[in-house]
Amino acid sequence: MPELPASSSSRTPVANATSQPLKLIAVPDRRPPAPSAKPPSPSRAGFRKRYDEIEAHRAALVARLTSLGEAGQRHPGYKRTFKLLNVTFRRAKLAQRLAILQAAAWLIDVLEMLTTIT
Repeated sequence: MPELPASSSSRTPVANATSQPLKLIAVPDRRPPAPSAKPPSPSRAGFRKRYDEIEAHRAALVARLTSLGEAGQRHPGYKRTFKLLNVTFRRAKLAQRLAILQAAAWLIDVLEMLTTIT
């Protein structure tokens, strides 16, 4: 890329091309940018707080599952629910863990109904 020749004066290249000095003018009636029309959203709970809440929910579901007794433990859904609450839960991201807990809660509800019938 060819270099421009050094200017002998302190004027800008635009001023050199027009042979007039460059003037800077102030813009009258210029307002600062308006603040956002949206009100600030309430801050979401921090990562640690959400993590602790989901972990407490998981612990409560594990306690419900273990309280089913012998009849519930014989059911094949028992092992699947434990797998949801342990292996699948640990592999999932934080945003997906709530859905896993809802699925496990539904399975526990079904197991509780089945154990009260038999």
